[in-house]
Amino acid sequence: MSDGRAWQGNVKARLYERVRERGYDSLTAFADARPTASLLELAEELGPDDVAGVQVFSGLVAEAERNNQVTRLVRGQLVRELSQHLPNGWPAVLDDANRFEVAHALGAWIAFTPETHKERARQVRTALLAMPPPPGWRPLGPDDELLLSFLPDEEV
Repeated sequence: MSDGRAWQGNVKARLYERVRERGYDSLTAFADARPTASLLELAEELGPDDVAGVQVFSGLVAEAERNNQVTRLVRGQLVRELSQHLPNGWPAVLDDANRFEVAHALGAWIAFTPETHKERARQVRTALLAMPPPPGWRPLGPDDELLLSFLPDEEV
């Protein structure tokens, strides 16, 4: 996608047209049907030559803000990052290699977390590192019981 086509034309209209073509009424519904897919994978499914992952995420944030579901979006993005960086689940031992993958997943997640939720995300990171989840833990969606205990829905 180096030719910049993703940034040409009406990006928002293109995203929603592609989502509707696939039978979904929102970007959130499209993404929720693929809870472990990375933003890049979602973008490639919507348009390998003219949709970027950051555009998908921007649309997801806008919908989450409109629907008061930003915390759920934040949990969902953690699921995506963990699936990408820890495909076999949480490591049993945090040796150097595993520590790097965990840090990469959590760092990428915090980078994508909206500013309103960054402090909570940092607290979750600290909690996960201080008291790691069971080996093999691999949340499959934003409503994972452990994720909900760390990041309960609080929006009104």
